[in-house]
Amino acid sequence: MADPIKMRIVLDGEVAVVKVLMPHPMETGLRKDPLTDDFVPMHFIQHVVATHNGKTVLDAQWSRSVSKNPFLEFRVRGVKAGDKIGIAWEDNHGETNSLESVVK
Repeated sequence: MADPIKMRIVLDGEVAVVKVLMPHPMETGLRKDPLTDDFVPMHFIQHVVATHNGKTVLDAQWSRSVSKNPFLEFRVRGVKAGDKIGIAWEDNHGETNSLESVVK
């Protein structure tokens, strides 16, 4: 199972600033293992979706060029206390992880 996603939401009026840390190895497939001299297989997040009360507000397609443990920051308008912000990802191995938080 993947490490848990960490998310921080700061409400500024009706705009939520969402900061997300997604633990993931993000292997490009181009790095060699120093012990075996074999290439480390590709393993990267390829699809990220963010929601506000179940409605998609961000839909991103990533590739192997994103760094290890990616950090994502975005803003959502029309947010109030008690709303729910969610984030979910799927990688090229079919693994998934998600988190939903209530705005305070």
